[in-house]
Amino acid sequence: MTKITFIEADGTRHETDAEAGATVMETAIMNAVPGIVAECGGACTCATCHVYVDKEWEETVGGPSAMEEDMLDFAFEVKPSSRLSCQIKVKDELDGLVVHVPGRQG
Repeated sequence: MTKITFIEADGTRHETDAEAGATVMETAIMNAVPGIVAECGGACTCATCHVYVDKEWEETVGGPSAMEEDMLDFAFEVKPSSRLSCQIKVKDELDGLVVHVPGRQG
């Protein structure tokens, strides 16, 4: 299993096990990570699963697609490391991934 750590805005850490092929958002929901709302269920039609990819992981995770960039316009406090967690597929290369959950979702 791939390990993913979610860090809340207050610094609380949630270390999770993720299944290959799932998304980072699905992993957050299955592990009841606070702050990941996921209103659209992963359809990339909202911005309520917004995360900041930790600096060390930005290159490995990669950037958002054009459709994802459009949806990030609806997120609060977007940064260069912003991604929608529903669009990040879990794979072996992401073992140890760290993402930060914003203080509020769009």
